[in-house]
Amino acid sequence: MRPGEEEVVTDLLDAAFGGTEESRLVTTLRKKGEMGGEMVLPLGDRIIGYYALSHFRAPQGWLCLAPVAVAPDLQRHGHGRRMIRQLTEWARLSGQYVVVLGQVEFYEKAGFRQDRATRLTSPYPIEHTLLAGPGNAAPKETLRYPKSFDGL
Repeated sequence: MRPGEEEVVTDLLDAAFGGTEESRLVTTLRKKGEMGGEMVLPLGDRIIGYYALSHFRAPQGWLCLAPVAVAPDLQRHGHGRRMIRQLTEWARLSGQYVVVLGQVEFYEKAGFRQDRATRLTSPYPIEHTLLAGPGNAAPKETLRYPKSFDGL
């Protein structure tokens, strides 16, 4: 993501989720310095996809994937899956753990694994928690999400 694309991302998130909760989360992550990285997916002169990575409070060094969005008129065309597959491959090659809370079937097709998250302790439903990163083990860790997630 480049400077100046924030407003386009806000509009994309609001359209994809039908409200402002996700774009407000992204704004808060940025303001609190909890953002680890932001990626956009361009198509022609348009941004059609986006995801944010934020820093967990614990385990140290782990990243949280949220939110993920694709323009409503381009959903179900494989754009989101390709975008997330690139992320899971980067996580595997770089040795970076990335956690996502979401639709199990979608994220497993993109390279995340639910079975690797079974030993995690989370304030959110573990049955919808998936893990990407190095190896095949199921680490035993307690997830402490960024403060921006408090109250969600």
